[in-house]
Amino acid sequence: MSDESSAAAADAAASEETLALPGDGLREGIIDDLRSRIGDAIVDTHIAPNDDLWVRVRTDAWRATGEALKAAGFTFFGFLSGIDWMPSPYGKGEDDPTAEPVERDGTIRQGVTGGDTRFQVFARVVDLDRHVGITIKADVPDDLAVVDSWSAVYAGANWHERECHEMFGIGFNGHPDLRNLYLPTGFEGFPLRKDFPLLARMVKPWPGIVDVEPMPAQEGVEPDAEADAEVPA
Repeated sequence: MSDESSAAAADAAASEETLALPGDGLREGIIDDLRSRIGDAIVDTHIAPNDDLWVRVRTDAWRATGEALKAAGFTFFGFLSGIDWMPSPYGKGEDDPTAEPVERDGTIRQGVTGGDTRFQVFARVVDLDRHVGITIKADVPDDLAVVDSWSAVYAGANWHERECHEMFGIGFNGHPDLRNLYLPTGFEGFPLRKDFPLLARMVKPWPGIVDVEPMPAQEGVEPDAEADAEVPA
């Protein structure tokens, strides 16, 4: 075999190795075990090999999924929250509020493992013995923003669900007390929904232009240099 043929064969082998991503038996096994516990309630999965795992389940299986995961060894509760995938009609925080308004794309595009609704709940639990975590997601129906509570499965979910209810307006069936954590009783609206108007961000971009007082005049300083000194780094 010529040197050129050998080089071509080596390149082809290298290309095949590049295309063949490494497997992840640990996380594949977790999915198989979860499927044996909740069956077709699993809607979609995504594995980042040797890194992380996401699973989306049916809304009606949200609590059963939490129970199954805890029974499978995922005893450490990390967090629970909501997601609003609707693009903000007010634009991005860094947009200039004094600029001319532009037509915005309002298409809802869900993230990893997809989705069929504007709102989703997601939670993170960890198996401390195997040093592996999993992120669970479920759609929240647009016409009835409610899922079952995890508070009786993971005690730590109690306050997280209260915050999610307060900020996103998502209800949790079976939660013992969904009182507000931060906002006053009777507050109208849900501040983490994309269509909630945050006045501060409508007046000034966030994180905002730093307000800087003019530097005191100095003798022997050119006007341009003095102006430059007033501009924040």
